[in-house]
Amino acid sequence: MTDLLKPEPEGTGEPPAVGGAGKSPAAGGAGESPAADGAGKSPVIDGMSESRTGEGTSKSRTAEGAGGSRTGREAGSVPAPALRRPVIRIRPRTWLVLLLASLAGLAMFFWPLFAPPQPAAMAHSTEAPLLFIVAMPVLLAVVLAEMSSGGIDPKVLALLGVLSAVNAGLRPLGAGTAGIETVFFLLVLAGRVFGPGFGFVLGAVSLFASALLTAGVGPWLPFQMVSSAWIGLGAGLLPRRVTGRAEIAMLAAYGVFAAYFFGFIMNMWFWPFTAGIDTQLSFDPGASVPENLHTFLIFTLTTSTFGWDTGRALTNLIAILLTGPAVLAVLRRASRRAAFDAPVTFSAAAKR
Repeated sequence: MTDLLKPEPEGTGEPPAVGGAGKSPAAGGAGESPAADGAGKSPVIDGMSESRTGEGTSKSRTAEGAGGSRTGREAGSVPAPALRRPVIRIRPRTWLVLLLASLAGLAMFFWPLFAPPQPAAMAHSTEAPLLFIVAMPVLLAVVLAEMSSGGIDPKVLALLGVLSAVNAGLRPLGAGTAGIETVFFLLVLAGRVFGPGFGFVLGAVSLFASALLTAGVGPWLPFQMVSSAWIGLGAGLLPRRVTGRAEIAMLAAYGVFAAYFFGFIMNMWFWPFTAGIDTQLSFDPGASVPENLHTFLIFTLTTSTFGWDTGRALTNLIAILLTGPAVLAVLRRASRRAAFDAPVTFSAAAKR
């Protein structure tokens, strides 16, 4: 009787036992108390619930939108920016070492033109190439050690190993056939994407690896490594603002130039002791620089430029024009996925 005389709860308009199908509010049935289930919510509680629900929906939609944007970026619908810095940074001191080493390397290639026209030069004409063969690997090792002194990211080392292996595998496909060389077009494209430092190291390492596969190890190998390293370095120094078809045309033109440059500079290295002693194309230690240069130009045009070098240039041109866009897209996607620009950070849980 006392319970029946109690006033009805405010805001509900019904006795507590009516909405519960005969069950008390504490029974947890279909007629739970308004505060527990919200079937008979008060306006204040209802508004709070709606605001919290709306807030949760907004957060979920925001998270969903953020996840969708990430998915879109990963799928390539939103173009990601290019690398803000090369994967192998070259510090000012390294640039100085690289410049001095390049000048010394050029002197080792073109030493016949700088030899004084005196009898003493003739006496040492056979010793100079042997000295340079010993000095060139030391020079290359100094440059590579200086470039890696700042630390190389493990992801960069992994990428360098993969591209060096691919480039080494490409070389046997065309080596020895009318000058067709398939080792330079990938070097040009990789140097373009990853920067001059990466191109320099890739050129040296890939030529060394390919020489091991093709039994091409010899006194000429250090000079080939330096020449290809210069090609990769030059590809990384090309203008960055050129994009699209103009970029492919620029890289194709550079590939043609690199083919003739490689043939020219390698001919200069072995010409003094390859053409013989008493032929019209032989190096003369007692001749002047213009005379030896004229003789060398005739030698390289007749033996290499119109044959092997042109085949190498056509290979680079066709390979870059046909596969350049796809290879550049793959390399740039790999650079974005590897996140070379992102600094390595450790969470608090990882530090424990």
